[in-house]
Order: sequence, then C-alpha cells, then structure tokens
Amino acid sequence: MLLIVLLLCSMNGFSQNSDRSDRDRIAQLDEFWTEVSRTIGEGDFEGYAGTFHEQATLVSGVSEVAYPIARALAGWKKDFDDTKSGIRKSSVAFRFNRRLGDPTTAYESGIFHYSFKLNGEKQGYYIHFDGLLVNEGTWKMMMEYQKSRASKEEWDALE
Repeated sequence: MLLIVLLLCSMNGFSQNSDRSDRDRIAQLDEFWTEVSRTIGEGDFEGYAGTFHEQATLVSGVSEVAYPIARALAGWKKDFDDTKSGIRKSSVAFRFNRRLGDPTTAYESGIFHYSFKLNGEKQGYYIHFDGLLVNEGTWKMMMEYQKSRASKEEWDALE
C-alpha cells in the first residue's frame, strides 16, 4: 500500500513539474513568435535571420521544394528592405493547434497569416505550417515547413 501511495505522489509531482515546464516552454515560445512578428513588421532582416538556426531548412509544400534557410532569406531580403524603408507594410500572426516539446526541443503546428500592403494594395495569405525548434540558450527554428494554403475559416477556428 505504501508503495502505491509513494508511486502516486511521485507521479503527481512529476505531472506538476511537467506542467510547469510546459508552461515555461510555451511562454518562451510565445516570446519567440512575438519576436518573429516584430522583425517582419519592422523590416528587421538581421533580427529575423537570427531566429533561425544556422543550419535551418525551409520546406514548402506549396512550391514542392526544400532548401537551406539561407537561400530563403536571400530571396526575402528585398521585402524586408522595402518594409524597413516604408515602401511596404508587412505583418505576420500565428495561431497554433499543436505545441509539443520539452525544455530543449519544440514542435509547433498551426497557421500563420502573412499580410502586406504595397502600392496601396493590401494582400496576404494563410499558410498551414510546422516549426521544429531547438533551445540552445535561445529558441531557434531548425525547420519551417510551410505545408499548404489555409483559409480564413481555418484561421478563425484556431482563435
């Protein structure tokens, strides 16, 4: 009987520690995504690039390609420069349907909404995405998988 009580107490303690660890990880990752949003909104290319691990990969299900994030960043740099100079107004927001991990690794899944205004015309899109992140003192994206287009209805359902 004593063994059962100790086992239950042990499991309860583990569960509480695990819950606290999950809350801490989610709070840190919320800060990560806020920083990603800030860098895009301000056109802070260096800050945005700094959210990725140096060996990160971009996978695009929309375009059916995969390549190093450095190549993707090179292709996005003009949009950042245009945002920074005021030619373009950009923003991104994230909503999640799955957030798994531990203090060193995270898998985040959901939808992002990227929007921009260029020459007075507002445009944007919703994308189902997965992110694989590692924490090496700070969270860094190892892989961004832009899976497929999403609808506004799917976005709204994640509120």
